[in-house]
Formats: sequence, structure tokens, C-alpha cells
Amino acid sequence: MKDRLVTPNYILIIAANFLQFFGFWLLMPILPFYLQEVFHADKVSIGAILSCYTIAALCIRPFSGYLLDTFSRKPLYLLAYSILTCMFGGYLLAGTLTLFIIIRIIHGIAFGMVTVGGNTIVIDVMPSSRRGEGLGYFGLSNNIAMSIGPMAGLFLHEAHIPYSIIFSCSLSTCIIGLICVSLLKPPYKPSVKREPISLDRFILLKGIPAGISLLLLSIPYGMTTNYVAMYAKQIGITASTGFFFTLMAIGMAVSRMFSGKIVDKGKITQVIQTGMYLVCFCYFGLSLCGWVIEWNYTITTLFFFTVALLSGIGFGIMFPAYNTLFVNLAPNSQRGTATSTYLTSWDIGIGIGMVVGGYIAEISTFKIAYLFGAILTVVSLIYFHRSVSTHFHQNKLR
Repeated sequence: MKDRLVTPNYILIIAANFLQFFGFWLLMPILPFYLQEVFHADKVSIGAILSCYTIAALCIRPFSGYLLDTFSRKPLYLLAYSILTCMFGGYLLAGTLTLFIIIRIIHGIAFGMVTVGGNTIVIDVMPSSRRGEGLGYFGLSNNIAMSIGPMAGLFLHEAHIPYSIIFSCSLSTCIIGLICVSLLKPPYKPSVKREPISLDRFILLKGIPAGISLLLLSIPYGMTTNYVAMYAKQIGITASTGFFFTLMAIGMAVSRMFSGKIVDKGKITQVIQTGMYLVCFCYFGLSLCGWVIEWNYTITTLFFFTVALLSGIGFGIMFPAYNTLFVNLAPNSQRGTATSTYLTSWDIGIGIGMVVGGYIAEISTFKIAYLFGAILTVVSLIYFHRSVSTHFHQNKLR
């Protein structure tokens, strides 16, 4: 008989995660337009400003893992979620670009802590025998938020709804999420004796090779989440790009439903490599759209949205496997550190993608930026196949 996966705690943590990411994804595709229209920022400035969020999250995540492994997890998670919620409200007060950047940085710090806390607590409340499956469903809440958040945000923006209303929608969802967090009752974890400070308390050293391969994959992902709407506009695709995010999220949702179960059978590296092949194809295809749209608009548009679906499947296959890979390299006392290393690697790439994508688009075009991203996915695939897979099998603890 299988261990029980769906419990009140599991449902609450998934709900809190969904509501947090819905607020996040609602704003993600419209912030570049907001900065451009309200503060008249150019593409390079937009990339730099948006990356402040990711850089801030990146800076706090190693310390988040250490704190979550040392102290009781729920109070830390609740505090971070409260700050995150307040910062969504802070956007309503950002009357100057400087204030917007400050709020963006604080928001990123809170986001970094919340995501590490959520990914760690969900592991605590699920049976280890169903970890891959449980993480798959947990990630599914991100994908559902991603499927409706950007589309809703772009719909509101295209309907000329004031930015203050859109920001208020994000704030409202996070307030409900905060209520879910307050109702959580995770297993009691007493404070542990602090070990001497060392690098391994903040970064899972055994996870660095996997982190490098993940970082290379997240660079083009960062370009996509921030600039795909601008890319579509630049090459002349008139269909609503909100559907791009919806199809991408549907792909992630479908693939997560079965990839976690395969991961639980021990085929972690095989699952990751399968997803990598698909993602490589998708980013070359996304770049290709910029060249072939003049040849046939209809076919290119259909291919553009097909790439969204397939890339979602590729990333959805990989996410539970990568998360499990990091956790399986760490002892139970370092689950927080393992999770923070996994998310930190992802954030570094996202931040680089925002800056580099905006810079390449400014001096050239977005299709060149996505071609650069596609090349990075190939490098990641080769590195994972030759080094990361072997390293994992030699060092895994379970």
C-alpha cells in the first residue's frame, strides 16, 4: 500500500505556492511594458532593473537554506511570505524608478526565502517514497499559475486596465496565500546545534556540477519569461502572447504528472537528459521563428506556439528530476541547503538571461538572443552527459 501523499498540510503548501506564483506570473510579462511606458526605460535598463529581483533572491538563498536547516521552518517561512505580500503592495507606492528598484530588491529577497522555504517544507510533509511524484505535483501548482497568470496580466494590460489594478490583483492573491501559510502544521523540527560555519552549510558542494548545467538551461528560460512578448511583437506575431505562457504551462503540467513517478523509480539522470534534448530543439526553433516569419506568417505563428508547448514539456520533465537529484546528494539535515543550491543555480541563470537577453536585443535582435540561448542548452546537455550524470551516481546518498 502506498504511503499517503495528499494531506491537509500538503494541500495548504501547494495552495500557498500557487497563490504566490500567480501573483508573480501576473506581473512578469507586463513589467517590461510598465517600465517602458511609465519610466521610459530602454531594453538594457529594463533587463538590469528586472534582474535586481533575481540577484536579490540569489543572494539570500544560500543563507535561507542554512537558516531553514538550523531553526524551526514555519516561522521563517511565514515571515518571508509576509514580507513578500507587503512588497506586492509596495509596487502601488513606487512613484519613482529608484523606489521601484528598492522595492524590487526587497521583493526578491523575500521571494528567495519563500521559495526555499516552500520547497523544503513540502519535502517535510510528504513521504520519502513518493518524493518525486510529490515534487511533481507541487511544481504543477507553479505551472497552473504560469498558465493563467501571464495571460491574465497581458489581457488586463491589452484592455488598458490601470497598472495599479493589476498590482492590486497580485497583492490580493498573496494575502490569501499568507492565510494558507498561517494554517500550516508541518512536523515539529527543533532547533539544532549550530555546526562551525563552512561553505558547505550554505552551498551543497556536491551539487555544484548539477548546478552549472541547470544554470546554463535557465539563461534562455529567463530570456523567455521576460522578453517573449516583446520578441513576438518585434517579429510581427499579432496573436496574444499570453497563450504562449498558457501552452508552456500546460506542457509542464502534463509532463510533471508522469515524470515524477519515473524519477521515483530511480531514473533521475535519464529523465533530465530526455528533457534537455527537447529544450534544445525548442530554443533553436524559437530563434528560427524570427527568420522564417516573412516566408509564411501562419505556419510560423503555429510553430511559435508549438514551441511553447514542447518547451513546457521539456522543462516539466526536468524540474522534479533536478530537485530530487539535489536532495539525494544531501543528508536529511541539509535539505534546506540542497534546495537553496538548486534554486540558486536556477536564479543565477534567470538573472543572466534577463541582462544578456536585453543587451543582445538592444545591440541586435531578440532572435539572436534566443539563438545564443539555444547554444547554451547544447553546452548544458553535453556537460551533463559527460560529467554531471557520472558525478551524481558516484555521490548520491539514496
